[in-house]
Amino acid sequence: MKRSIVIASAVVLTAAALTAPATTAQAQVPTVAADTASEYVVLYKEGASTAEAQKAVQAAGGSVVKVNTAVGVATVSTTNAGFAAAVSASPLIEGVAHNRVIGHAPEVNARAKAALKKVVESRALEKEGRNHGGQINKKWGKKPSAEPLDEAQWDLDQMKANEAHKYETGDKRVLVGILDTGVDGSHPDIAPNFSNRLSRNFTTDVPVDANGDEIDGPCEAEPDQSCNDPANVDEDGHGTHVASSIASPLNKLGVAGVAPNVTIVNIRAGQDSGYFFLQPSVDALTYAGDIGVDVVNMSYYIDPWLFNCVDNPADSPAARAEQATIIKATQRALNYAHRKGVTLVGAAGNEAIDYTKTNVDSGSPDFASEPGEAPYDRTIPPSCISLPGEGEHVISVSSTGISKRKSYYSSFGNGYIDVAAPGGDTYDTPGNTRDVTRATLSAYPESLARANEEIDENGVPTVDYVVRDCKGSTCAYYQYLQGTSMASPRAAGVAALIVSKYGRATWGGGFGLDPDVVEARLKATAVKTPCPPGGSYTYTRHLPTGSTVTATHTCEGNTLRNGFYGSGIVNALRAVGH
Repeated sequence: MKRSIVIASAVVLTAAALTAPATTAQAQVPTVAADTASEYVVLYKEGASTAEAQKAVQAAGGSVVKVNTAVGVATVSTTNAGFAAAVSASPLIEGVAHNRVIGHAPEVNARAKAALKKVVESRALEKEGRNHGGQINKKWGKKPSAEPLDEAQWDLDQMKANEAHKYETGDKRVLVGILDTGVDGSHPDIAPNFSNRLSRNFTTDVPVDANGDEIDGPCEAEPDQSCNDPANVDEDGHGTHVASSIASPLNKLGVAGVAPNVTIVNIRAGQDSGYFFLQPSVDALTYAGDIGVDVVNMSYYIDPWLFNCVDNPADSPAARAEQATIIKATQRALNYAHRKGVTLVGAAGNEAIDYTKTNVDSGSPDFASEPGEAPYDRTIPPSCISLPGEGEHVISVSSTGISKRKSYYSSFGNGYIDVAAPGGDTYDTPGNTRDVTRATLSAYPESLARANEEIDENGVPTVDYVVRDCKGSTCAYYQYLQGTSMASPRAAGVAALIVSKYGRATWGGGFGLDPDVVEARLKATAVKTPCPPGGSYTYTRHLPTGSTVTATHTCEGNTLRNGFYGSGIVNALRAVGH
């Protein structure tokens, strides 16, 4: 899930700190021009003629930007404030939802821009850690035959992935799609397994939201001075970490991925800022199905609603209709990809809540599609769903720490969690104090490290969460992160090993394995892990500020299946039959 917990020094950010009350947000709304164009996602009725549906869109004052004919979803631009109501009246239309606002970013000074962007990227979670500054091997030593940073990869040991590599490292024919913020295809520890030919970017950077708040920033401030990024870059870092976790090669540089010989395909669905809108997600999923991707990883939820409800009394009729559209359109795309042979893997979420119980969502909608729009408190019953994680056919993954306990931030729920995988927990230590080495280490774009001043002019890390490793004159950078965003790709990596081991050639020169078979083996070979004694676990965290935080999570279920671990912690060695 995109709200990963990033490791940096002594700064703690919370959702409340980043979300102003509705009255404050409304008081600060700038004037927005009447002709500002809004984007909508319009869902056609199943079986409706695309041509006739487009006529209905045009009659309501909309202009079709693009259409995904596979699932009947169109991106529409309009300046008509009444577009949603007008187009919904057509019998050819199933639903309509805001996508985003097209506008220009306000002028801000460099310091404010950098601070705001870092806040958005962090997505209201923690940054914490200690500096290893590239000296990681001096601390731990390394195995003669392993990758240089192997001793930092406790996650591979927990999953028995290093042992599995003796028998299966993956098949190049196996395609793993990264639905994320992008992938740095030039990273030395990703490039050997990266497909430039198949990679695509389904997003366009969004300078500003309807309230005038900066999202991705001015197009002219981009490295390429464009809001349309190529399909081999990642200006956030999240997607690169995910890709590396799955498939960094065994090349005597840096880290190893769980499936170090499969092919990575960047199918970008997320903005630089970490937002994931409906249309790019739908387009990315259908593309994955069309090109024969075997496994996709989805470490995010679709904005602007953390939970989508169809009948929540706290929501306006328009908001309910929008959420219903998100549910229907996303599930159509998930069904399409699944039918095409794609194994769907998703992060469980970092809210530290039980998804099967009633909760409170204070952060939605998290993107302003209309002036004055701001988050508000909603009571969320179990019938509301977070997407794509709670979608049908999606394998939902919770996170474990180095001791195998469920990570303190990981969401959970009996019947929601399918499997668990290591995603890190910096407080999973004997003294419940912070230790960055208890997070997970994977690739980080050098361009971001330089832009964020995390390495000096000589390329030496200057911050506490970035590590460098060099092979001859080639140096690569790695970042400690924790989150269910990190657990999900490790489960996806095991799924890719299963396809590699048991997949078969298909008509037309393809290669693959039925996603239901992959899911069944992933669960059957996971290590059954019971709930804590007594059914609950109390997390204690001694923060760098000197304060202490405690929280108790209750695990329901039995050893065979429960709310913390699902069917168990994924095991690569068992998955490949050893």
